[in-house]
Amino acid sequence: QVQLVESGGGLVQAGGSLRLSCAATIHPFTFPFGIFSMGWFRKAPGKEREFVASIYSRDSDTNYAESVKGRFTISRDNAKSLMHLQMISLKPEDTAVYYCAAQPGRWSESPRYWGQGTQVTVNS
Repeated sequence: QVQLVESGGGLVQAGGSLRLSCAATIHPFTFPFGIFSMGWFRKAPGKEREFVASIYSRDSDTNYAESVKGRFTISRDNAKSLMHLQMISLKPEDTAVYYCAAQPGRWSESPRYWGQGTQVTVNS
């Protein structure tokens, strides 16, 4: 069982920045955090959930949605079981609930574990 808790969401003006964090707790401690590929999705009102970014377990290879490339940076701290999403140059269209997700091994478009989400609101 993997528990994921997001933090760092909030209200920001367009052009501003936010840093989201995802803390992982693994029960029981059968696998280290480092074996999980991690990622972020977001869901805006009236829209489908969309992929934002992912970071692979083995070599920390990253992947981004076209809409956030150059503005968002995903990173992980395996020693602390943390993942982050640094967001700069935020736009109103980035407004959504952001979800942390985890998948053992290679990244999947349908990750096995999900957090509860954190709201990001960008005002124009």
